[in-house]
Amino acid sequence: EVQLVQSGGGLVQAGQSLRLSCVVSGFARDDYTIGWFRQAPGKEREGVSCIRSKIGMPDYADSVKGRFTVSSDSAKNTVYLQMNDLKPEDTAVYYCAAPATWGVRCDSKARGFKLLYEYWGQGTRVTVAS
Repeated sequence: EVQLVQSGGGLVQAGQSLRLSCVVSGFARDDYTIGWFRQAPGKEREGVSCIRSKIGMPDYADSVKGRFTVSSDSAKNTVYLQMNDLKPEDTAVYYCAAPATWGVRCDSKARGFKLLYEYWGQGTRVTVAS
């Protein structure tokens, strides 16, 4: 059974940083794709970033490009989302997610296509105060 367990998040001031973690287990192969999504109150869930666990090649939404960095540590089966220079508009619940199929290409389409993702983490809240 595939499981995604998240940690990190919290309350920070604008301009500060946070790192989210997503520990992945249950995939038969180590070439999986992880997407990061966020959902602000009253808004649709949006794709923030994605990465292939084995080869990297991340993709980012324009709203976070240059501030957020996604990375994968295969030895720990963990994907990270480093968020720098946080802004109040980054306030949301953040989710990591994975498609059921291994080796899905991470690109702008995969990043934002929620229906592609079968497995979801429990979500973690990020609040950025101005």
